[in-house]
Amino acid sequence: MDYLKKMRHNPLLVYLFVIILALFSGFSGIHILQSVGLLISDIFVRIFRCISMPIIALSIIVTLASYENNGKMKRVWRKALLYTISTTMIAATVSCLLYLVIQPSNVNISANAAPLVGMQMSYIQHLSSLIPVNFFAPFIDNQVISVLLIGLMVGIAIRFIPEKEAKITVIHFFKGLHGLFFVITKWIVAILPIGLYGFVTSTIVQMKNGINITGIGEYLMVVVLANLIQGFIILPIWLKINKLKPFTVMKKMLPALTVAFFSKSSAGTLPVTINTAEKNLNLNPKISRFILPLCTSINMNGCAAFIFATVIFLMQNHGVVITSSVMFIWIIVATIAAIGNAGVPMGCFFLSASLLSGMGVPIVLMGIILPFYTVIDMIETALNVWSDSCVATVIDKNYGLDPIEQPTVDLLPQN
Repeated sequence: MDYLKKMRHNPLLVYLFVIILALFSGFSGIHILQSVGLLISDIFVRIFRCISMPIIALSIIVTLASYENNGKMKRVWRKALLYTISTTMIAATVSCLLYLVIQPSNVNISANAAPLVGMQMSYIQHLSSLIPVNFFAPFIDNQVISVLLIGLMVGIAIRFIPEKEAKITVIHFFKGLHGLFFVITKWIVAILPIGLYGFVTSTIVQMKNGINITGIGEYLMVVVLANLIQGFIILPIWLKINKLKPFTVMKKMLPALTVAFFSKSSAGTLPVTINTAEKNLNLNPKISRFILPLCTSINMNGCAAFIFATVIFLMQNHGVVITSSVMFIWIIVATIAAIGNAGVPMGCFFLSASLLSGMGVPIVLMGIILPFYTVIDMIETALNVWSDSCVATVIDKNYGLDPIEQPTVDLLPQN
């Protein structure tokens, strides 16, 4: 009994047990176990497709509508938005370049994989339906990019509603819907080990039919390297351009980065991040307590890199021709989707699965990725908090304090 209680409170043990059970089911040849696994896999794909479009749209709408320009903070808000979007897009671009260099090989999904929906045509033709005939068509037809467009348009439009009471009512309405889907998502995450059993069992069945998973290692290399390059090269260069000592800043933020790495939650780490930034970097509280919560919602460098690599890899494995135009489009989509990822449990993994299932791309390979996602999530969360810290530090230096109030800590390079 004590062992069962320990398992219940330790997700890693639960996942390990489920994976072992799925491996047994897949390799045993017991027909009923394999059938149950395939059924569970199909059910979870349907669940993802059912809730994916509303979650994507509502996350973007709530994120864009919830933040207001506030007097003197107007310029700070604009710079924060510019920096967060820029760094997130750069992270997706780094992932794209690494994908082109490493060129992950296909996993050779068997012919028994679920058929693509609407993917037999080129992706450019798919974009011809970007402008929907009505607001509901993209949700019914699972048109991901159209949903993203609607989310952006509605989120921005809410900010321009002239009547204050009407504006607040609309924001509360969308926040309520977002909260509703948040609860449903938490339920799904709670039973995700069952879905993992289905995905892994389905994968093993396909492996027995000739599937080759060597490309998974190359894909994982793309994701991890994209995060490391963003964290240790791109962001430090940006800090250096702003005349800050990058690794001094990193060292002073180490307590928050450590908590982020092991907690896998940038939102949960936020109190530590704010405290560390104010105590170790001497950031102005007016800046840190505005910028860091904002960045926790929309500054998702690691998520953008993961979404891009994951979506392209699975699309490639299921017969979609990956051209340069497709990659460019998905850099943009990964950036927007990462920004709209705020508050969704399982973060990037869940959102990537939603994007793929929404387009009709089979997500059986996500079952192979899931066991590795714990480590990926740790790296991504640390990168997200590190990027948040960089944004806050740059804004505080350039826009946050008067010259006489500048921090005295040794962040500026010596002449």
